[in-house]
Amino acid sequence: MALIVQKFGGTSVANPERIQNVAKRVAKTFDQGNDLVIILSAMAGVTDSLISLAYKMSESPETRELDVLLATGEQTTAALLSMTLRSMNYPAMSLLGFQAEVVTDGNYCNARILDIGAGRIKDLLKERNIVVVAGFQGCDPDGNITTLGRGGSDTSAVAIAAAIKADVCEIFTDVDGVYTADPNVCSKARKLDKISCEEMLEMASLGAKVLHLRSVEFALKHNVPVYVRSSFNEEEGTMVVNGDHDMERPVVSGITYNKNEARITLKKVPDQPGIAAKIFARIADANINVDMIIQNTRSGGETDLTFTVPKVDFKKALNIEKQVAEEIGAEKVLGDESIAKVSVTGIGMKSHSGVASKMFSALAAENINIAMISTSEIRISCVVEEKKAELAVRTLHTAFGLDKE
Repeated sequence: MALIVQKFGGTSVANPERIQNVAKRVAKTFDQGNDLVIILSAMAGVTDSLISLAYKMSESPETRELDVLLATGEQTTAALLSMTLRSMNYPAMSLLGFQAEVVTDGNYCNARILDIGAGRIKDLLKERNIVVVAGFQGCDPDGNITTLGRGGSDTSAVAIAAAIKADVCEIFTDVDGVYTADPNVCSKARKLDKISCEEMLEMASLGAKVLHLRSVEFALKHNVPVYVRSSFNEEEGTMVVNGDHDMERPVVSGITYNKNEARITLKKVPDQPGIAAKIFARIADANINVDMIIQNTRSGGETDLTFTVPKVDFKKALNIEKQVAEEIGAEKVLGDESIAKVSVTGIGMKSHSGVASKMFSALAAENINIAMISTSEIRISCVVEEKKAELAVRTLHTAFGLDKE
């Protein structure tokens, strides 16, 4: 018998028939003697519909009330699954985020989990109940409903698994595991049996959509084994594990890409102490994340500074930097939305050289120009033209020997 947390995404509970299929899968696991906590997303498309509805009521919906509205999506699926299980004579009980003691900060629409009491969950498990928890939501210390942002149900699942010391957290989604690349872009992509939390963390931050970044952070911090599986078949998935799980690792485990970034360049910036702080301070105040940064020193005490931001924040960031450029005496500000970031990731890179050289040579052979480069211990990322991103993925997948045999 094991203590298992299972999370089902929006496509898994998209309609009554799929909710019934989820109930059958849950019942099968319960019949095997396992204790179960089920975390649910809203039905596919419901969150977007609720957001659209909110903006029909107000041009700028108050975020507290927006969270009250958005939380109803997960409340609906939790209640429906519990009803279905009870109709099958299984002892299910649904809980909302605050009932599951998910305590967050007060940052509405993108709250961060501070603590999970989980006392009620544990009590219900002792009574052999299937506990069904609405994902994506919690409450702040003042009792206000909060939501965790996009992908928040993944975060809820892993955090609750950590709080109750579950043996495994199973993430059921519309894909059957983690692949070496997006199968929709690279037909030769292979499903991985295992991947380290470090690699998954990098891949999630670089555009892989299988797991939400914050959920992987929780798994790494609290040593929660995560198993990614499909809701629509019984095939084996991918285990995300903490630490190096094999003695010998492939140099590169996966190729990712992200088309949701834009580039901003400030030309002829005075090369003086404190200038970089001025450039990025207002970006930070606007809660805009900066990813890659490159500085090119010119002669004559000037420099060019280039950085990337999420495409959704591009116009806001560009306007901010135009104001900053006037204040610091920079010549001009340029922007480019037609870029993409392509990355190679692998824990084996820690002990192998020549990865960068192979990556750059492979891209050059396909006449793909590199605009920016950034690295970590297990990742190399390049900014390329958006229209060549998918070609870059396929090229690198082949170059690093990841294609199907």
